[in-house]
Amino acid sequence: MDRISVNSQIHFGKPCITGTRITVQSVLELLNEGLSFQSIIQDYYPELQVDDIRACLRYAIALVASEDIQLVSA
Repeated sequence: MDRISVNSQIHFGKPCITGTRITVQSVLELLNEGLSFQSIIQDYYPELQVDDIRACLRYAIALVASEDIQLVSA
């Protein structure tokens, strides 16, 4: 997770790709829209590398994996 950092002075502490102001959320939203890694790099964030985008996915997976889900029956 060395490619993802959290700094309270950048984007109100939202996780960003280290050394940038690009949030993990922004990258995940582009992936959700169906953009490829190469399109994200070419059209939006040329300073990123494929490993940065993969790190965003790993971060999201780790976040979901650590959730404690409480199911409530209706």
